[in-house]
Amino acid sequence: MDSFTQLLDGFGTALTPAHLALAALGVLLGTAIGVLPGIGPAMAVALLLPVTYGLEPTGAFIMFAGIYYGGMFGGSTTSILLNTPGESAAVVTAIDGNPMARRGRGSQALAAAAIGHFAGGIIGTILLVLLAPTVAKYAVNIGAPDFFAIMVLAFIAVTSVLGSSRVRGFASLLIGLTLGLVGLDEMTGQQRLTFGSLHLADGIDVVIVAVALFAVGESLWVAAHLRRTTGEPIPVGRPWLSKADLRRTWKPWLRGPLIGFPFGAIPAGGAEIPTFLSYVTEKKLSKHRDEFGKGAIEGVAGPEATASASAAGTLVSMLTLGLPTTAVAAVMLAAFQQYGIQPGPLLFEREASLVWGLIASLFIGLTLLLVLNLPLAPVWAKLLRIPRPYLYAGILFFASVGAYAVNADVFDLLVMFAIGALGFVMRRYGLPVLPAIIGVILGPAAEQQMRRALQLSDGALTGLVNTPLSITIYVVVLVLLAWPLIRKAVLTRR
Repeated sequence: MDSFTQLLDGFGTALTPAHLALAALGVLLGTAIGVLPGIGPAMAVALLLPVTYGLEPTGAFIMFAGIYYGGMFGGSTTSILLNTPGESAAVVTAIDGNPMARRGRGSQALAAAAIGHFAGGIIGTILLVLLAPTVAKYAVNIGAPDFFAIMVLAFIAVTSVLGSSRVRGFASLLIGLTLGLVGLDEMTGQQRLTFGSLHLADGIDVVIVAVALFAVGESLWVAAHLRRTTGEPIPVGRPWLSKADLRRTWKPWLRGPLIGFPFGAIPAGGAEIPTFLSYVTEKKLSKHRDEFGKGAIEGVAGPEATASASAAGTLVSMLTLGLPTTAVAAVMLAAFQQYGIQPGPLLFEREASLVWGLIASLFIGLTLLLVLNLPLAPVWAKLLRIPRPYLYAGILFFASVGAYAVNADVFDLLVMFAIGALGFVMRRYGLPVLPAIIGVILGPAAEQQMRRALQLSDGALTGLVNTPLSITIYVVVLVLLAWPLIRKAVLTRR
């Protein structure tokens, strides 16, 4: 009951005129940027991160809540209208969403996606309210060996489920861990990978890394493959659903969160797996199986509700343990760090008003998303007509302004474009970006927890595995690493 009392206090914070205006602005900006082809919610949040520098923390995170869900809705809009998913979680939506649009039912597909986002997000956020304080309460008693084991699990899980190859995933993670080492050693004060430059003594700002890998790297990659003709979006009318559509969608809207939230709350790499599972589930349960792949509305409603609930689930591990398991959560963690706030078990005690204001703003952002974006769908469709050269030139301009605004130092711009070039090379060779971002953010924290655990055990490696929780987590890590070999052996026997 205490959680709901604090949530009501959070609504008192989030419902002030200034914070409501920031939430609405976040939804509009997130959707407007997320709806543009090739830009997912992670890039939208990274690009808009510098915009919040002048805001106080609570207002900044309320704005981020709107950007978060607005960017996700924008990604599904391009999936439906252009068959170009704005993010990996929206890939499944394109399977039936784009055929629906081509059959003249684009408005119904957008409505099913918008209401699915709303339903999945509301249910997921309610579960966040119920579970996050409990997780934080137990996490307070977690020691250094356990925290290090949890971070290792996050590294392994994220690199195992993303990309076409585990080797590429671990290579990306290694790049991120290396970038995270740049600067002064927190314990000894020794310089690491600074090459004698005083500019690098404080390390590379996480915001610069995020903007470089997402915005600059993606812009360079698209520019290298730029076509002279841009894809023409399918025109849409006012989104609406008939009674027949509602009968087919209300169950997928309710089933999606039950699949998406658990996957989001554990380090499982985001919404890619649960959205696929949701699609398979809806296909098996539907009375219209022959329509799947040709424009089944359940194939849009279920995965969209799943993706939204998964986004709420990622906030559980991010707020209570400081573990980002998706690209957007990683950028949001960077936003916390720029205000000197470290998410973790004590966050709900030390920054209660900020956390509950943020959670309350998730409900507000979802409501604004539904109210604003259903009638504005035709407007967002027109944004898709912006020529790609102008679009990505604008992205590079705003990325440069944002990077310079971090420390007002030209050196940061040079670092951003160098890491952006690295992001381009990573895309060229199929290295996923998320493990690198996770490595930059969690690498220094993982190193600190590992060294604390070894200090407590006088340097003995057994100090890393001397608790029941750490042993259990390492068993899970071994299963994740060995699963491909086990699966191959089973298939060979069959």
